[in-house]
Amino acid sequence: MVSLLAVSLGLTVTCLFIIRVTVQQEIRKSLQADLDHSLTTFANLANQRNRMLDREAALLADLPSLKALMSTQDAHTIQDESQDFWATSGSDFFALTAANGTLFTYSNRGPKLTQASVTRGLQACMGSGEDTCMIAFEHSLYELSFQPLYFGPRENGSYLGYVIIGYAIDRQLAGEVSEAAAADVTFLVDGEIAATTLPATRLNDLRQHSSALDEASAPQKMQLAGEAYIAAAATLPAAGQTKIQIVVLKSYDRASEYLRRVNRWVLALGLATLLMALVLAVAVSRSVTRPLETLVAGTRALGQGDFDYELRVDGAAEVRELALAFDRMRGELRRTHRELLESDRLATIGRMASSVSHDLRHHLSAIYANAEFMSLPQAGAEERAELHLEVQEGVQSMTDLIESLLLFSQTGQILNLRRDPVDGLIERTIQNVRQHPECREVQISTEIPGPVYAWVDSKKLSRAVYNLLLNACQSAKTGAGVPRVAVRLVEDSDRIEISIRDSGPGVADSIRETLFQPFVSAGKESGVGLGLTLAQHVAQEHGGEVRLEKSVPGETVFSILLYKQALEAFGHVKAESVKINTFQE
Repeated sequence: MVSLLAVSLGLTVTCLFIIRVTVQQEIRKSLQADLDHSLTTFANLANQRNRMLDREAALLADLPSLKALMSTQDAHTIQDESQDFWATSGSDFFALTAANGTLFTYSNRGPKLTQASVTRGLQACMGSGEDTCMIAFEHSLYELSFQPLYFGPRENGSYLGYVIIGYAIDRQLAGEVSEAAAADVTFLVDGEIAATTLPATRLNDLRQHSSALDEASAPQKMQLAGEAYIAAAATLPAAGQTKIQIVVLKSYDRASEYLRRVNRWVLALGLATLLMALVLAVAVSRSVTRPLETLVAGTRALGQGDFDYELRVDGAAEVRELALAFDRMRGELRRTHRELLESDRLATIGRMASSVSHDLRHHLSAIYANAEFMSLPQAGAEERAELHLEVQEGVQSMTDLIESLLLFSQTGQILNLRRDPVDGLIERTIQNVRQHPECREVQISTEIPGPVYAWVDSKKLSRAVYNLLLNACQSAKTGAGVPRVAVRLVEDSDRIEISIRDSGPGVADSIRETLFQPFVSAGKESGVGLGLTLAQHVAQEHGGEVRLEKSVPGETVFSILLYKQALEAFGHVKAESVKINTFQE
């Protein structure tokens, strides 16, 4: 009873702790989702408004009256007559500049902007080379659209200057983004608040914390007017040297109130469950539950390969009989398992020893003989160079053999996943293969349409591609024509395919059924027979496979197929692990 009480209390406390950690993690995940949603919402609103700005600016630029006004190139005349055009545009900002960027006139809604700040901002936008840009005039944010003015046709008319209109990024826009993201939103210009949905009482505290906000860091926890918030920031693309950020804030206290209610419910349910468990524990524990738990634990241990788990035989008669039968079955399974492991181990060791000893003996004999010839005094410089090259080839072959054995012994280990460019990995591997003695005379061509990113273990995948390329080069050199190897990278919605085509005689019929088994090779002067095995293991560890697509004299095609669903699942697990580690830190 005391044990049951302790376990129940422990489970209750554990549940409260797990719920607390889970809610905290969900708050941070929700904040990140709100940040992403806010950025998406802001981008959508910006795109919609920018398209409207572009159309309105184009319409203004086509007005004959505006062209006639701008053709005067007189600043006072343009200033006097520009107000009607600003009213026609209906925008928050309006400006006219000369062709060289000189500001003729500007108008804006809200606090009056200084001419110096407007001039600097417009010059920064024009220098960006974009038709639209985000700019901060002091601490006021605007999204602007530029439209050139021509007197006459655009192709051969006179270039008069620019008409510039824009809308303000103000509290109204922040409110639209906030409503879509279900969180408070603030726009900062060099750490100063430009627009926000927060109450005025929290702005001073936000200014004090603004310097600590950075999109590269984890979400920050801060106190604003006595209320706890979690905030995350992202930098927006803007012209000039001004740093513009969007900050998403979510009240942590409101989420904590929900957590406190959950804690109370869990505690109440835990106490109720404890009282009910005390009534049943005494009658059930000794006769049924404990022996069955021991038997279940023994079954799980057997499933994990533990044949020595201690199995106590007690409890009811039926349970004791079941335990004895299970123990006899476990003994038979252990004996059979040992026999199978010993048989498979001896067979693998035999194949490996035979293949490795043959290849090593062959290479060592060649190295020894060439070294003796090199030591002869009558050997000329040209002959010594040829002998030295053969020694290098022998050492390279032995190195490849040993590396293959090492990688074969490491299969099954955890992948070191990163989101890397597969096209760059292939290019680097091809450069390494070209240095191999057996590949120097082979023409290797590539067909890589563009960058392809995926969650992969670059080191292992590069070795798999290297093995297939080396096999292709060796096969191509035994073909009838010029030895050629072609590498092709293809990406579609479901998978990434790396195909390697060679001009060799094809795969022998005698090994096609056992092609991917270790220590299987045919028609090769060297090689332990692990290249295809390792490539298949690496592809399977990435959730993919290696296929022999085609094999006829003059054309053999092997493909590494990487399925995006599996790779994205690996990437999601990796990202979640990084998030949890970052949160714990």
